[in-house]
Amino acid sequence: MKRELQGSYVTISTVGEKAQAFVPRPLPPHPAIEWTPALHSKFDQALLSLGRLSSISTLLPDTSLLLYMYIRKEAVLSSMIEGTQSSLSDLLLFELEEQPGVPLEDVRFVSNYVAALEHGLRRLEEGFPLSLRLFKEIHGVLLNKGRGSSQTPGEFRRTQNWIGGTRPGNAAFVPPPASEVLECMSKLELFLNDQPEPTPILLKAALAHVQFETIHPFLDGNGRLGRLLITLLLYEQGVLREPMLYLSLYFKTHRQYYYELLNQVRLTGEWEAWLDFFAEAVIVTATQALETVQQLLDRANQDRNKIEGGLSRATASTLQIHRALIERPIATSPWLVERTGLSPATVNKALAQLVKLGIVRELTAQKRNRLFSYGEYVEIVSQGTELFT
Repeated sequence: MKRELQGSYVTISTVGEKAQAFVPRPLPPHPAIEWTPALHSKFDQALLSLGRLSSISTLLPDTSLLLYMYIRKEAVLSSMIEGTQSSLSDLLLFELEEQPGVPLEDVRFVSNYVAALEHGLRRLEEGFPLSLRLFKEIHGVLLNKGRGSSQTPGEFRRTQNWIGGTRPGNAAFVPPPASEVLECMSKLELFLNDQPEPTPILLKAALAHVQFETIHPFLDGNGRLGRLLITLLLYEQGVLREPMLYLSLYFKTHRQYYYELLNQVRLTGEWEAWLDFFAEAVIVTATQALETVQQLLDRANQDRNKIEGGLSRATASTLQIHRALIERPIATSPWLVERTGLSPATVNKALAQLVKLGIVRELTAQKRNRLFSYGEYVEIVSQGTELFT
């Protein structure tokens, strides 16, 4: 349904020229969403996909083992949209005390995202509401170090920003003036808390993402935080038992259309086209996540069987090292000693057996602090990220 302009333009004067900044109307949209049978069916499919994904914990002996890698994959993908060239392997190496050879600036950018996501999840688990204060906290962690650390981390912007172009006058989009940001965000906070009216959670996530990106409340990090908002909302409301839905890959794959839809919403109020795209993103992403989990389970089970069938001695300790590598598939022998509590000699013997079986390979040739990779496990989790490197 085409509506009128979903906000108003305000003339601003900045960097020596005048421009038109867009101030969005509060949510929800008016007139209300037109729920055609096709759109209703698409949202039903999306909710069903989320239900399947949420039940994934019943398949996993220890969900935390998978979440460690899955969160890092999302960090890599979301950061790639912002132009980084850091791979999942780079991030894992960086977390092993900044191994040499990784792109330090880019990988720290990605590492900040991991820390920001984990901070948000931890606060929600503590019972803290999804609020402006939490947005600021997460943003402060997101821009804590490296690129963006000079862009007032943890504070709403006090100056004008813009999207695309070299200045507001030739920008693709100019968000609200800084003086309007707090009011716009306060109204968004009310909407997230079902004021002025309750909104179904998946619809709420879809609408809130557009509104956040339109307000662009921070000087930097808006795209990453806006994508993160979707997962935090679904997790907070219990739609997802584990934070395993991340739409960054789908948004990046369909980047041009994604931006066109955001603009259509602002100019013509065509929310329905955006909602159809959003629901499709959820369906595709949730299905891919389920397939990835199944592949990881199959890989781990096959390798466990290979260990049990291929070794006559020390199977228990080798299985223990294998399990630790599922949690962190690029690791040093000292980390494995610390993680498992096994002696260095036992760990090194188990690693030698895993190398011999073709399950693990050594990435270094040094005698101390040797680095090992559970390569096939990393490759499965990395699927999709290689498309943009």
